[in-house]
Amino acid sequence: MSSVNDSPNHFMVLDAISRGMKSIGKIASVTKLSKAQVEMVINDLVAQRMIVVSEKKSFFGKKQEIVITDTGMRVLTTKKQELDKKFQQYQQWYSNGQTQQMQNSMGSDRMWLPFMLFSGIMNAVFFMSMMSFMGAALTPAESAAASDAGADTSGSDGGAAADGGGSDGGGDAGGGDFGGDMGGDFGF
Repeated sequence: MSSVNDSPNHFMVLDAISRGMKSIGKIASVTKLSKAQVEMVINDLVAQRMIVVSEKKSFFGKKQEIVITDTGMRVLTTKKQELDKKFQQYQQWYSNGQTQQMQNSMGSDRMWLPFMLFSGIMNAVFFMSMMSFMGAALTPAESAAASDAGADTSGSDGGAAADGGGSDGGGDAGGGDFGGDMGGDFGF
C-alpha cells in the first residue's frame, strides 16, 4: 500500500472523485491513468479511508459508486493548498528570472506537476512557459497533462488557434460558416 502523501496519482484519483467521477472507467479517462493503475490507487484509498466504494442497484444490475470521505477531502484540500504555495513561489521565481531556484526546486517537486495541471493549480500556459524558461524537456506525463489542460505541446506556436478572431461585431472568426439548419456561425 502506497502512502497517499507521496503519490501524485493518488491525488489525481482523489481529485477526480471529488469532482463527481464515480466509476473506474471515468476516473481513468479524465486522469489518463490506466484502469489497472486506478484500481490499485482506489484499493489504497479505500484502505486509508479516503474514499468509500459501495454497490448501487441500477436498472441494468449492480453498479459500483465511489465517493470521497471527509478525511479524503481534508487531505486533498491540504495538499492543494501546499502545492498552491509552491506554484506562487514558481511564479515569483519566473517573474524575477531566477532560473536556478526553479531548477533546484524542480528536482524534488517535478513529480507533482501533472497533478498541479490536472487540479487547476497551475495553468498549461504558465507551465509551458516555465519549462521553456528552464530549457527543460517534458516527461510523457507532463506532456499529456499539459495537452489536456489546453497547451500546445507539439512545438508549434499555435498561430491561428491563438488568434481569437477579434471582436468586430459579427464577422467570421476565420473558420468555416456552418450555419445551415443549426442557425449559427461555428468558426473553427
